[in-house]
Amino acid sequence: MRFYGILIAAGLMLSAPVRADVAARGEQSFVIRYAAEVSASPGESWKQLTTPSGWWTSQHTWTGDAANLTLQPRAGGCFCEAVPAPADQPKAAPLGSVEHARVINAVRDKALRLSGALGPLQSEAVIGTLTFTLTPVDAGTRVLMEYVVGGYMRYKTEQLAPLVDKVMGEQFASLTGKLGPRVAAGDAVVPPPVTANDPATAQPASPGEPLGPPAPEGGR
Repeated sequence: MRFYGILIAAGLMLSAPVRADVAARGEQSFVIRYAAEVSASPGESWKQLTTPSGWWTSQHTWTGDAANLTLQPRAGGCFCEAVPAPADQPKAAPLGSVEHARVINAVRDKALRLSGALGPLQSEAVIGTLTFTLTPVDAGTRVLMEYVVGGYMRYKTEQLAPLVDKVMGEQFASLTGKLGPRVAAGDAVVPPPVTANDPATAQPASPGEPLGPPAPEGGR
């Protein structure tokens, strides 16, 4: 199996700087925010968003295969990953499953909010709130992704936040790429600046209301 922890551990050992689009950071918390306009309609965007096996990258799963991912777009629904039986035992029962996050708010074609500590954060006493907001724009949709993490963690956020940002940024780029981004090829998808006068960035994303590391010691 491939584990998020392996990726984070490898990332921290690299000497090259990691690009960070972290909107805010505290000693035990951080906020990651990305936004992009895509050519897909809100309905098309919703369908893609709620099918993570079609856009979440396999290298950032526990099993190494995004095909094992499912998401139930309703309150209480699970963003889960099945751990299948070994390839040489195709008829055996699945080895297990992983809950990445649980849906706490879903409004079709508008917004999806999940609660879950993703990847290596799963072993920590933190809460992660991941929100996707879909806003109609001319000939497309504005997609806003916000991941707010807070609580007790055995990592230093100045190291962890940029790495989590990198992973989440890859997922956002993959999702918007599937939706037909309205940006020139090769342009980086960057989050909007956080300003007090812009409600689309200064306020938390609200479903239903469209808005303009290494593993700890002893761990695996």
